[in-house]
Amino acid sequence: MHVVSQFVDPTIVVFGKLFLAALLGGIIGTERAVLARQAAGTRTFGLVALGACLFIVAGNHVDAAFLGIVNLEPMQIASAVVTGIGFIGGGLIIFRGEALHGVTTAAGLWIAAGVGIAVGFGMYSVAIFTSMLVLGMFSGMWYIENRFKHWFTERTIEGHGTSTENRV
Repeated sequence: MHVVSQFVDPTIVVFGKLFLAALLGGIIGTERAVLARQAAGTRTFGLVALGACLFIVAGNHVDAAFLGIVNLEPMQIASAVVTGIGFIGGGLIIFRGEALHGVTTAAGLWIAAGVGIAVGFGMYSVAIFTSMLVLGMFSGMWYIENRFKHWFTERTIEGHGTSTENRV
């Protein structure tokens, strides 16, 4: 495997990283767009993961190309990405009356950036596994959460009665 990597053009590897990050982010965003019907969806999540990966790949390249000349720490780039995504995520969170909306989508964007960072650092299996966990949280936990809400609503109605004579 190591011998093969010596004959692969590094640019092709970078293209593969960027593609994988965009693909995984897009898959996560598709759940938000299709199942959750949120405004930030496939393109937004794909772009966030792609952008995060690009910053890491570019930072790694500069770090390697200017070793000893420029003191660059790739984790500082990752930190800046996380901060920037916090700004975007903050714009998604809205208060409507007493309800808070957009928090899950903002958290999803934050994770999409993390997936892009992981791909940028070459942690492919971690990025793929994380994407599967995110989809499980978005879809599977959404179903479980709604079942609990439905169950507690039924229990509350049964406990208080539904007739008007029981109400004050």
